Amino acid sequence: MRIALASDHRGFSAKEKIKAYLASKGHEVLDFGCNSNASCDYPDSALPAAECVASSRSDVGILMCGTGIGMSMTANKVRGVRAALCHDELTAQLSRAHNNANVLCLPADLIGEELMRRVIDVWLGTRFDAGRHERRVAKIVEYEARCQPDARSGGSTGACSAS
Repeated sequence: MRIALASDHRGFSAKEKIKAYLASKGHEVLDFGCNSNASCDYPDSALPAAECVASSRSDVGILMCGTGIGMSMTANKVRGVRAALCHDELTAQLSRAHNNANVLCLPADLIGEELMRRVIDVWLGTRFDAGRHERRVAKIVEYEARCQPDARSGGSTGACSAS
């Protein structure tokens, strides 16, 4: 699997460990930074990684910052991205099975490396259940098509119109 990986300075150490872990499991990792523990702004790495997922240059993304909140908020601004902040195996499983999440956001300051690995394994191993969930995710996709610019084409849809 091709995985876009990114962090800010607070997630840097965890990102480096997870990068090695994913590579050891045979995944191709695309590292969007950051590249040190020096203070940086999470959107600078989250946006390019999220755009990589949205454009299908990677299959999924995994983003890390101190709480995971900044990465999640930023990634979800990119059309086609469904980023989920997960703290445990259950939220990881449900984010994929029910919400078809394509970006996993992790709180590097709040969970340890072992739990982070378990969350990632569950998340990568879970497939979308479709069924009633497909209708719900389709509503998100429809809204994006109507109201958000398409990062894949660089275009803008202009103002959102009510239906």
